[in-house]
Amino acid sequence: MATIKDVCKAAGVSKATVSRVINKTGQVKESTRVKVEAAIEQLNYRPSSLAQTLAASSGNSIGLVLSDFDGSYFGSLLKQASASATRMGKQLIIADGKNQAEFELQAVSSLVEQKCDVIVLYSRQLTTQQLVELNHEISTPLIHVGQELPESAGYSIAFDQKRAIESAATHLMSIGHRHIAYFGPCPTTRTTQVRLEAFKAITEKQPFSVETQHLVCGFDVKAAYEQALEQIPKNWRFSAIVAASDDIAIGILRACREKGVDVPSDVSIVSIDNEKMTEFVVPQLTTVDIPIERITERAMEVAQQLIEDQVTIKPEIVVGDLFVRDSTKPLV
Repeated sequence: MATIKDVCKAAGVSKATVSRVINKTGQVKESTRVKVEAAIEQLNYRPSSLAQTLAASSGNSIGLVLSDFDGSYFGSLLKQASASATRMGKQLIIADGKNQAEFELQAVSSLVEQKCDVIVLYSRQLTTQQLVELNHEISTPLIHVGQELPESAGYSIAFDQKRAIESAATHLMSIGHRHIAYFGPCPTTRTTQVRLEAFKAITEKQPFSVETQHLVCGFDVKAAYEQALEQIPKNWRFSAIVAASDDIAIGILRACREKGVDVPSDVSIVSIDNEKMTEFVVPQLTTVDIPIERITERAMEVAQQLIEDQVTIKPEIVVGDLFVRDSTKPLV
């Protein structure tokens, strides 16, 4: 069965253009419309019922699906997306994925029905195969933020999760630490899986022995704090911690203070995100930057390019820098 991607390839145009031809929305050159209609006829392409829910006029809007709204990470994403949409003269319509695959799909469906020109999707729960199928099912272009995906799933602007964890762990090992704990959630999403696997791989491949342990905690400050209170007794044997997020690290910092464990003299901590608060906690956190504002801005630029039918866009991967601050110390 032919897909909208097949039509795009045959006609040499973007998904947005095919969508405008199918739904009779926006401006399309007559010669382009003829090519698209010919490709549709030749391939016997029939839009899915979801794609056909698009009405006869453009919504002049960009949809944004988030899996979560907690924390300054998503606050920064929302702020940048809103500012970019305003500059583009587009309305930003936000939908909540509730950190569940079912609701993420419902959120996308809702934005399609609201005639969004493009949908920016930050998914934690949908599998790669589900995202590929979703991209084939709907005619609205998809832009995925935060994870690397095949082109068959849509356009993606990913953060290099693997390299971020490698950078954090390598920094600790380079200053002498050989007993390193990893504080992070259960590996139930792609991001948590990649981060945990990267931590294990980088510590196992060293020419020296590194003792490690995965201590499970949620992504929020409170969950990390409570877990750290249980895991950091007086006989704590690890000299360093890799925290899967800044929020987790901040929870650990409080637990360490209450347990009389000095950071970084007794234990060094490296985290991931580089949220603004990391420069204001004591000690300032050593962290790997996830430039979420830059990633979001780029996603919105891609959205504009799709709307304007500029399709020379390939998946992009953003690498974060390590910011060494006061929460790490060489092991004497």
